[in-house]
Amino acid sequence: MLRIYSVILGLALAVTPALSQQIFDVWSTTWDRSQLLMYQNLSPNPVNFVSTSATGQADITVDEGTVLQNMVGFGASLTDASAQILSNLKNQNSGNYWSLLNTFFDPTDGANAAGLSYLRVPLAASDFSANVYSFDDVAGDTGLGSFNINNAPSYLFSVIKDIHGINPHLKVHLLPWSPPGWMKDSGTMNGGNFNSAYTTVYAHYLLKCLQGFQGQGISAYAIGIQNEPENSDPTYPSCAMTAEQQAQIGTALRSLMDANGFSSVRIIGYEHNWVDAGGYPVQLMQDAQNAFAGVAFHCYSGDPTQQDAFHNAFPNKEIYLTECTGTYNTDWWSDIKWYMDNLFIGSVNHASVNGMMWNLVLDGNGNPRLPGSDSCPDAPCRPIATVNSDGSYTLNQEFYAMAQASKAVLPRDRNGPFGQRISVSVGGNLSGLLLASGFVTGRVSSSDWRRYSLVIMNWDDNQDGTWNPTPIQATIEFRGMQATYTFPVGVTTLWWYAP
Repeated sequence: MLRIYSVILGLALAVTPALSQQIFDVWSTTWDRSQLLMYQNLSPNPVNFVSTSATGQADITVDEGTVLQNMVGFGASLTDASAQILSNLKNQNSGNYWSLLNTFFDPTDGANAAGLSYLRVPLAASDFSANVYSFDDVAGDTGLGSFNINNAPSYLFSVIKDIHGINPHLKVHLLPWSPPGWMKDSGTMNGGNFNSAYTTVYAHYLLKCLQGFQGQGISAYAIGIQNEPENSDPTYPSCAMTAEQQAQIGTALRSLMDANGFSSVRIIGYEHNWVDAGGYPVQLMQDAQNAFAGVAFHCYSGDPTQQDAFHNAFPNKEIYLTECTGTYNTDWWSDIKWYMDNLFIGSVNHASVNGMMWNLVLDGNGNPRLPGSDSCPDAPCRPIATVNSDGSYTLNQEFYAMAQASKAVLPRDRNGPFGQRISVSVGGNLSGLLLASGFVTGRVSSSDWRRYSLVIMNWDDNQDGTWNPTPIQATIEFRGMQATYTFPVGVTTLWWYAP
């Protein structure tokens, strides 16, 4: 009798959860902006997973058995310029300041917010600073006695702490645009080449940066050696640095970090374009893979498929996508399509653990930026949100594209894990009209069901050369069950729970 009861109970546990899996939660951003990160709770009529039948013309298969990279969140860079604008907004209109930060960073499940969780912070001046400075501008100060973290504007630290107060999951990634000018052949932070004679000194300089931020109450998740090391631009802080030089600095820095309480902080290398993914970053790992946790890519040349060249060579190293910018006066929906295809679905489907844009906020002219800088020469750089002179703000297309992806990977529980990517494929006659990525998010309590999420872009907006946005009814296959959902033209994030 006991054996029969055990068999029946086992069958009930195996069948009932599958039958009860339902999609209640949907977030949508549509091509015509009629829905902008709009939340829909489908109760009392959820989308049910039922016994399989004929597949749709687009059929999405979720393979939870193929678990891939752990995600760490999405975000942008808090440049000096972004921090200045936010600080001024706080003084001018504190209500809008907190509203904007919450809209960006609130990770609460179900909140009307993006839950951005990754913040990249330039170490000293970048092309979006009021002036050129490092943390030690005294030429020849190899002992770094004049190092001063407070050369950075105080509002930079204040804004970071305000953001962290909203999102306890926040990860801060520190990265210099240039070493101090006296460590380079140019004698200035604007352009030039790194002088290898200062390898050890520069490693100590970067350690002091970590210590300086820690002294301000900000713990770093990661640090880089050099932004865009294959770029030397005489109009703003930049530095050409070979892979061999970066490897030597990283090796020295790793030893210093391990000996000074920063063993858990990652060193992320490269920080440049996709196009050289099989070159510089591969050489960097060949020379110093024990020093680096992984590498970061930018979007300005190449495409995300080139991340595979690095991933195939070093599959256990992390890949980050840390910079991309749009410019003002471009088409909203075309931008959304490009961002999802290349960054927030595309890069992720090629092993990236995150996705980021460049400036968090700027004004409507892409300012403030460093005087004389040739950044964004053809049109002003567009931030995630534009803050206007009257204290109002506008969320740009970058925000909505990124928010749709962020919603899928945020921890379900406080102190819970971020989502892990799982394999998702799209078949059927209309498979090329849907882009998809999928994730599973674990729970703090083992008795709570895990969350499964899909990010889907329907870009069926043009048929035979005629503008005709067309929703696509698709089937979703999961654990031998099937759900049917109609995806509008735009980006949709949906989730369900399963044991």
